[in-house]
Amino acid sequence: MSLPDHIDGPLEEWVGQQRWFASKARAVASVNVLESVTLSDDPALELELVEARFHAGTHELYQLLPGDDDGLRVLARMLGDEGQIDGVSFHGGVEPTGEVRAIGAEQSNSSIVFGEQQVLKVFRRVEPGVNPELEMLRFLSARGFAAVAALTGWYDYSGELMQATLGVMQEFVPDARDGWQLALEDPLGVLARVPELGAATGEMHSVLASDPGDPAFAPEEPSVEALSLLTATIDEQIERVFLDLPPESAALAPIQGRGEEVRDRLQLMSHVGVGGRLIRHHGDYHLGQTMLSGPTHPAAGETRSGWTILDFEGEPARSLLERRRKRSPLRDVAGMLRSFAYAASASELLRGDPAPEGWEEQAREGFLAAYLETVDQSLLPAGRPATDKLLAIFELEKAVYELRYELNNRPEWVPIPVAGIARLLQEEVST
Repeated sequence: MSLPDHIDGPLEEWVGQQRWFASKARAVASVNVLESVTLSDDPALELELVEARFHAGTHELYQLLPGDDDGLRVLARMLGDEGQIDGVSFHGGVEPTGEVRAIGAEQSNSSIVFGEQQVLKVFRRVEPGVNPELEMLRFLSARGFAAVAALTGWYDYSGELMQATLGVMQEFVPDARDGWQLALEDPLGVLARVPELGAATGEMHSVLASDPGDPAFAPEEPSVEALSLLTATIDEQIERVFLDLPPESAALAPIQGRGEEVRDRLQLMSHVGVGGRLIRHHGDYHLGQTMLSGPTHPAAGETRSGWTILDFEGEPARSLLERRRKRSPLRDVAGMLRSFAYAASASELLRGDPAPEGWEEQAREGFLAAYLETVDQSLLPAGRPATDKLLAIFELEKAVYELRYELNNRPEWVPIPVAGIARLLQEEVST
C-alpha cells in the first residue's frame, strides 16, 4: 500500500521516532501498511494498521490514526452511531461531545478528552484478541464497581489480518490528580487516604472474582505446580541478576555477594501451603495507575470523593495471553507496596526533599490493613502467616525485576530495589 499522506520521509524512520513505538532498541527490517480504512473524506480521517518487521523474524502491529480536531469529532460521532466501516466497528451508543484535547505527552497510547466528560484511549500497539483493558472495564462497569471510570464505548477491527481492540472510551474524571505525583507533592495527605485505596483494591479483587459462570473471570484453584513454577522462575531471575552485579558499587553493598542467601530465603518462603484463588487482576498496579478526587485533607463535613483505578492493560512487555492469565490477587498488592517504596525514595531523588519519617511503613500498614479487611478472604491463603509469605514472594519478584531495570536504565535509582531486597532478607519467616 502507499505511504500515508501525513508522513514525510521513509515510514521506517517515522515510526521509529514515535514515542509509542515499543522496540526502539531493535533493528527494524521493514515497516509496511497492511490495512488502510477511510473513516471520513471531509474532514479527512484515515486509520492505518502498519506492521514493523524485525531481522529476527518477529513483527509488531501498530495503529495510526492521524487527524485534526474535526477528524476526531467524526470518530466521536461514529462511536455514538455504533456503525461499521470496512471491518472497523464502533460500540457504545454514547457520542462524546465538546472541546477536544489530548492528555499530556503521547506515550504507549494516545488519550483524547471530549468536553471534559469522556476520554478515548487509542491503543497504538495492536495485538490479536480482546484487549484486557476492554475486558476488565466492561466487567467492572457492568457490576457497578465505583473506583473505576465507567466504560462508555470502544472500537475494534475484524478482518483477514485478525480481530483486535483498537480503543476504549470511559467517563472522564475532571478533578482527579495522579496518585504518584500527589504522593510526591503531598505525602501526608496521600497517607491519610491510603486506607481508602487499600479498601478499593480489596473490593476490586472481590468483584473480579464474583462470577463463577464467566470462564474468563471465574476464580481458579491454584496448584502446587503453579507455585513451584513461580518460585523456579524467580530463582532463575535472582541467579541471572546477581551474576552480573557490578563488583564495586556502594549502592549494591547491602546485597553484594548475597545471591545464594536471597535464593535460600525464596525457598523458605515458598513452603507456604497452596491456598487462596487465582483471579483476573490488574497486572501492573502502582500509584501511577491511580487518581484521587477531592481534597487530600478534607474538612469536617466536606465531600471526600475517592480513588479511581486506571489502565487495566497489564504489563505492556508481556503478551496479551500472559496479561489475561489468572494470578493471585496478592501480585497486585505487592506492586502497590513496592510503589510506596519508590514514592518514599523518589521524593528525595527528584525533589531533594525526603519523605516524612516512617512514611513508607505507615503507607504499607494502612493499605494492607484496609485491603485484608475488605477483600473476599477465600481469595487468600488461609491465615495471615501464609498470606504474608506469598505476598513476600511477589514482592521479591518485583524487587528483583526493578533491580535489573534500574541497573540498565537509572543507576541512581538502584538503592530503591536494593533496600527492598535487603528488607526481605531481614524479616523473619515463620514456618
